[in-house]
Amino acid sequence: MAATNNTRGQDRNPNTPGVAAPAKQSVPAAKTVDTQSVLKRLQSELMALMMGGDPGISAFPEEDNIFCWKGTIHGSKETVFEGTEYKLSLSFPSDYPFKAPKVKFETGCFHPNVDVFGNICLDILQDKWSSAYDVRTILLSIQSLLGEPNISSPLNTQAAALWSNQEEYRKMVEKLYKPSS
Repeated sequence: MAATNNTRGQDRNPNTPGVAAPAKQSVPAAKTVDTQSVLKRLQSELMALMMGGDPGISAFPEEDNIFCWKGTIHGSKETVFEGTEYKLSLSFPSDYPFKAPKVKFETGCFHPNVDVFGNICLDILQDKWSSAYDVRTILLSIQSLLGEPNISSPLNTQAAALWSNQEEYRKMVEKLYKPSS
């Protein structure tokens, strides 16, 4: 009776086969993330971003929530996006940096790798995510993606089809997103 009611897997009879405790110990524990370490990581990334001085990118927590940030990206010089400014939202999961943040364009962006809802097709935000990446890396990657889209994996097929004609593409970007003078 002692062996069947024992919930800890500690059988008092050493001759009874199938003791459960060793099997449980061989299964790796699920990775748990300390909320304090996530907060420290995000605070550290914020300071690095503020002190870094990278041109054309910035991001700050939204109000008092360190897990929700608003970012800004300026289109790079000598691209069809030069002179444009885009607002982004960044939402960090509780297990960041082991999972990528959700990043979306809040400002409309006519781009082959951005859909009409602002979702971004960028490998480092999906299957190529690494905990070595940070907010700065994300923003610089998105800024780079603006001028160098992945045409083979478009979210916006109209933008992808037009990309090869940069003059027409520029006109479309200006028509859709630049204020009239």
